[in-house]
Order: sequence, then structure tokens, then C-alpha cells
Amino acid sequence: MSTVSVRVDAGLFSEAASIGKAEYRSAAQQINYWAMLGKNALANPDLPIEFIREILIAKELPQEPFEFREE
Repeated sequence: MSTVSVRVDAGLFSEAASIGKAEYRSAAQQINYWAMLGKNALANPDLPIEFIREILIAKELPQEPFEFREE
């Protein structure tokens, strides 16, 4: 993944560092997470934010392919 430097408010960065630590993320990873969550929430205003959060978590879980059995 390529990176780009951006300026963020010091308070936002500090909060991201604190919350990210509890979630085992760096401050940058936490800000990226918030950005992805916000982007998806804006794209889907009819869905509750918690539902969107759960979908993003589920996407990151390892998945096994489903096989249909013929009977």
C-alpha cells in the first residue's frame, strides 16, 4: 500500500492514537479506519453505522468457500 502524508489536527491524531491503541491499531490505521467507516456511512445513509461497522469487520475475517452439495 502506498502512503501519502496529510496534515491532521493534533487533537484528532491524539484521540486516534488512544483509541487505536485499545483496538491494536496505530494512529494512522485508526484514522484510515474512521475514514473508511465514514465513507461507507455516507454512501449508505439508510444503514445504521453499527451495521456498517459489522460488515467491515466481517469482510476482514477469514472465509471458507461454500460448496453446494447435490442430493
